[in-house]
Amino acid sequence: MRRVFLQVILLAAVNVAPASAATPPDEVRATFDRFVAAQNAHDVKALESVLLDSPQFLWITRGAPVWGRAQALKKFEANYAGTWHLEPDAGEFRVVILQPKLAQIFVPIEFTIGSPGQPPQDLRVLMNQVLVKSKSGWKVASILPIPAPTQTK
Repeated sequence: MRRVFLQVILLAAVNVAPASAATPPDEVRATFDRFVAAQNAHDVKALESVLLDSPQFLWITRGAPVWGRAQALKKFEANYAGTWHLEPDAGEFRVVILQPKLAQIFVPIEFTIGSPGQPPQDLRVLMNQVLVKSKSGWKVASILPIPAPTQTK
C-alpha cells in the first residue's frame, strides 16, 4: 500500500508543471525589462547581453539605420554620455508570438534624451522590437521606434 501511495505521489509530481514556469510572452517581457534596465543604467555590458549578436541586428534611430550589434553598442555608449532614459507604459505593453522562436513587442515609451550639456527633451515613441529565441534565451533583433504625438493629460 505504501509503495502504491509513493508511486501516486511521484506520478503527480512529474505531471504537474511548476508554478513558476514562464511562458514565451513572459520570457519576452523579461528580456524587454532587462533591455530597459540596461538602457536606464547606461550599462553597455548588460545591453550587449540582450541584443542579438548579428550583423543583421537593426536599430532605426533618428531616421537612420544602425546595422550590427557592435555598431549599435558604440552608438548607445555615445548616447549615454548625455541624458538617456526610457519609461515604458506597462499597461500598453503587448507581445505577439509570431513563431515559436520569433516574437514582436509593442509599447509606448516616454523617452527623455539630451546631448551632454544640453537640456533634455521628452519624446513619446511607439516602440516596436523583434526578438528571436537563441540558445541563451530571447534576444532583441531589431529596435524600431516610431515618433508619436505627445499625449495631453
